[in-house]
Amino acid sequence: MEAKALARNIRISPQKARLIADLIRGSKVETAINTLRFMPKKGARILRKIIESAVVNASQKKGTDVDDLYIKTIFIDGGPTLKRIRPMPMGRAGRILKRSSHITVVLDEQ
Repeated sequence: MEAKALARNIRISPQKARLIADLIRGSKVETAINTLRFMPKKGARILRKIIESAVVNASQKKGTDVDDLYIKTIFIDGGPTLKRIRPMPMGRAGRILKRSSHITVVLDEQ
């Protein structure tokens, strides 16, 4: 039985979050959480929280064994981008793009 967790408008670049998601895609939930717990990246903390939320969602459904869950799909889509301006030499202005992400995690039983 599938369980899903979705986090929207997370202030991390999708490119940075996908690097971490690629490491845990397809692995067991317990292994993925332990891997993310000791990873020194901002995205690891965010993904761990979303996976733990999906585990809680799965435990709410009857007949689901939490120990047999694995990460079926995990994908990171781009969210809204905040556009900022930074002063540059000779009176010019440079753009700063503060990107955000929509993160979706789907768990399933083996």
